[in-house]
Amino acid sequence: MDEPNKKDIEHLRQLSIFHFVGAGLSLAALAFIAVHFTIMNAVFSNPDLFKGAQGGPPPAQFFAMLKIFYAIFAIWFVATGVMNLMSAIYLRQRRNRTFSMVVAGVNCLYMPLGTVLGVFTFIVLGRDSVVALYEANKQP
Repeated sequence: MDEPNKKDIEHLRQLSIFHFVGAGLSLAALAFIAVHFTIMNAVFSNPDLFKGAQGGPPPAQFFAMLKIFYAIFAIWFVATGVMNLMSAIYLRQRRNRTFSMVVAGVNCLYMPLGTVLGVFTFIVLGRDSVVALYEANKQP
């Protein structure tokens, strides 16, 4: 194998590792959301905490809206975690290049680490030599 292919293979391997890390960070964010929800649920469901407050407890609709945000963020973190996990596996197998590029675009929303990962994924997957590696790995 010639030198550029070795470099490309190493870069794909590193990208794969960093996509695994991105999936792990999504899992950590999901855990943070769960802990935050648990704390907020304990606060809002305890009327004794608001006995001395002038306005009393916040309206029940406030926590209902908060639950919707928790659900949206939880779904987002699960989805991006699964997408990063799949992209990491595909990068190792040199399959589904377009999917990995879509995931790179989504990762760009996670500033600053996801942005760096997304940009480098675009750079590596955009190389002609890497495209050739993916083409050579296509199954008939």
